[in-house]
Amino acid sequence: MFYYISFLRPPPTQAALSGEPILITPQIANDLRTEYYTDAQDIFYSWTLHSATPSPVITKPVKLTSWRASTMYKEIPVPPPRNVRNGEYWRLILSSGTARKDQVLSLNDESLGRQPFPVLSDPILFSARPNKAVKQERIQRSYALTATNRDNPVIFHIIEQTSFDLDKKIWDSGIGLSSWLIRLHSGMVANTTLVSKVKNTLFASKCDVLELGAGTGIVAIVLGILQGLDAPVTAGKIITTDLPSALPLLQSNMSSNQSLYHPGNAPKGIVLDWDELDISTQVASFVNGIDVIVMADVTYNTASFPALIGTLSRLIMFSTSVTPAKPPLIILGYKERDVAERTLWEMAEKIGIRFEEVAQIPGAEGPPVEVWVGMVLVNTQ
Repeated sequence: MFYYISFLRPPPTQAALSGEPILITPQIANDLRTEYYTDAQDIFYSWTLHSATPSPVITKPVKLTSWRASTMYKEIPVPPPRNVRNGEYWRLILSSGTARKDQVLSLNDESLGRQPFPVLSDPILFSARPNKAVKQERIQRSYALTATNRDNPVIFHIIEQTSFDLDKKIWDSGIGLSSWLIRLHSGMVANTTLVSKVKNTLFASKCDVLELGAGTGIVAIVLGILQGLDAPVTAGKIITTDLPSALPLLQSNMSSNQSLYHPGNAPKGIVLDWDELDISTQVASFVNGIDVIVMADVTYNTASFPALIGTLSRLIMFSTSVTPAKPPLIILGYKERDVAERTLWEMAEKIGIRFEEVAQIPGAEGPPVEVWVGMVLVNTQ
């Protein structure tokens, strides 16, 4: 389980130049915001000027509070940036440490998740005549990945909603699977025959990927960046899918990181409803079949399993009709929330998919994120 710094009471969209503090209520909880961090944790704040310059202005982190679950509803005043000017936009950063690296979530880090993840607010407009205070509805997290063929880490950003919409938040399995994919690309994972097959498929040849249940898009964005680092060797397509309610945020996140992909394989978001029997439109662009199907945290609702299995069956049938000798690999990021979720493995085997666990990504406590790879053993009926 990972813990996330967030806002129970977010900052406003606008603030006055009067120098009055901005009131927030920070929160440290799990991905679904249903379990709170039980230890005391110092939270530090800093401000970053929202601008298009490549070297952002970031103030020195200062201790804001010691967060405790017993005082989780307490409002905390945050001093505004010094010498802020009328019309400037600033983001508020909350982190668990005082270093710049503490403000960015490093997906390569072997100690990933040992500390609560940092957060940035949406930009706050400082104005001599601010409008009526309106609470922000979005947050941002910054992520870093380091590749063996790059001197500097690649930084990308993901927006989440502060609402309770499940498809608009980062989930543990998305982070855990993304971390494993980065380590796989860099040769930092145990190399078995199956792991080698996954790596060679994803990164050593042209690879067409379809993702189910994309949410905010972190896995597709990571794959797009990694394949872009190897381009043009691995220039393929990445189609990432979810329900219509998820698409605006998903597409926004992919577009905001556009400069990090190879021009030929930027991820593309489309609607795919698992209850729809006709998927011909969604798979029409896969003229050479699907090489890899990716899923992260698609198991939290066991009632959806028949629809998910049906979708997998249709995708496999399509792909093997195009390239019979090359059924897709299936990569699943999973964190157990209920033991009943593991019935998915039995259901998958009935349609010819056998999963093998290849990694575990531990967090702060509780169940790790498990990475499973599915092989298609027989023709799907």
